[in-house]
Amino acid sequence: MTVAGTAMRPIRSFVRREGRMTVGQQQALETLLPACGLDPRTPLDPQAVFGRTAPLTFEIGFGVGDYLLARLLAEPERDFIGAEVHRPGVGHLLSRAHAGGATNLRVYTDDAVDVLRHCVAAGALDELVIQFPDPWHKKRHNKRRLVQAPFAALAVQRLAPGGRLLLATDWAEYAEQMVQVLNATAGLRNLSDDGTYVPRPANRALTRFEKRGERLGHAVFDLAYVRD
Repeated sequence: MTVAGTAMRPIRSFVRREGRMTVGQQQALETLLPACGLDPRTPLDPQAVFGRTAPLTFEIGFGVGDYLLARLLAEPERDFIGAEVHRPGVGHLLSRAHAGGATNLRVYTDDAVDVLRHCVAAGALDELVIQFPDPWHKKRHNKRRLVQAPFAALAVQRLAPGGRLLLATDWAEYAEQMVQVLNATAGLRNLSDDGTYVPRPANRALTRFEKRGERLGHAVFDLAYVRD
């Protein structure tokens, strides 16, 4: 499989761990996922899925959904799709979004890269968001990191002209790698004045992962790119 002539790496950037699931999360999966879940075997038609034409944000690996929930409730004029393999987190987000009366959320419970590659059409996304991806901090595991050149090429293809790629990490060495990879990617332009990091966006809610990083003394690095 190739993207823009470059072979996509077969190594996954995640490990699927089901973890402990609460009764509420299980109920949300049983009652809400049939309506809000998307089929990874079917091409995505956002207008048919949401019943309207609206700007579309796709978040990779939303965890328990703190960031996604805050945005979808604050921006009802925008549609949101999240991909997460951790099913308790999916149940958690669906339950909270339903409680908030949101209708602008759909989810995949599958590998986001596979979904982007096989389901999402070229130029379909107005935003692609990656919040605190696994840093795979051991050197021998660095190859598992999501943000690598083949993924960056795929992101460019799936973003509409003027669409944005938004990232955050609390792992300094990974942040440096992100900048190096994305600055070298044709079709992406760094929105930072100095070609590195941007201030924390006002619409990025403080997630539990970021709070944990702050307690550990980790700096947080925000990156923003636009597709030319």
